[in-house]
Amino acid sequence: MLWAERTWEEIGADVAASASAAILPVGATEQHGPHMGCGMDFVLADRLCRDVAAETGVPMLPTLPYGCSLGHSRRWPGTIALDPILMTRVVAAVGEDAYASGVRRLFIVNAHVTNAAPLRSALEILRAGHDDLMVALVNTATLSERVREAHFSDAADWHANDAETSLMMAIAPALVREDRLADADDPDRTDGLVFSHPVNRTSLNGVTGRPSLATAAKGERLFAWMVEDLCSLVRRGLRERPPLPHGYDERAKPART
Repeated sequence: MLWAERTWEEIGADVAASASAAILPVGATEQHGPHMGCGMDFVLADRLCRDVAAETGVPMLPTLPYGCSLGHSRRWPGTIALDPILMTRVVAAVGEDAYASGVRRLFIVNAHVTNAAPLRSALEILRAGHDDLMVALVNTATLSERVREAHFSDAADWHANDAETSLMMAIAPALVREDRLADADDPDRTDGLVFSHPVNRTSLNGVTGRPSLATAAKGERLFAWMVEDLCSLVRRGLRERPPLPHGYDERAKPART
């Protein structure tokens, strides 16, 4: 169910067979501390959505490997960031052409926390522009309560932490430098702060959390939860209808007195 592997003759049938749905995985390319590769976010988005597409039969659009990573600064090499306005336009453009290919239910699956604002902006643009298009924005770290608890277990402002490192140890071990785990931990310094500070002012090494706690077994369990919970969400979305039938441009009639 990979969009990139299907021909134009096949994609129309694929979309029609899946309640006119498609999945768009979105990640980032950014530093993930001294112990993990910079592609962690898009690798997770891609692998998760591949498995969910296979389970649900919903076509998966090519993964977007760049995200809104400006907050990681240029203190550490490796981050390739889109600014939020550009990212909004890119995702909205992808959605426009997906719509032209028949998609009417678009699941945007986001694996990088600070992509949320531009992705929400893209959702607003697409939804206002197409009355029959439904767009869902799903953040992988908060798919369900059990997934959320695992991500936030060692830091509120986590990054490259126990959960993320465990996930990569399970699904992409080549990204993890296990010999660097022991000294990669860095505490969360954001508690009680009023302002949102960039990572160069909250972390010594680009990490927030305790990757030293990571294990492949924990990652396998967490990834299985994520696949199961995202499949459940997608299947619910395939059946969903708007609660009310009113058109976006339809004028409400005055109530009779």
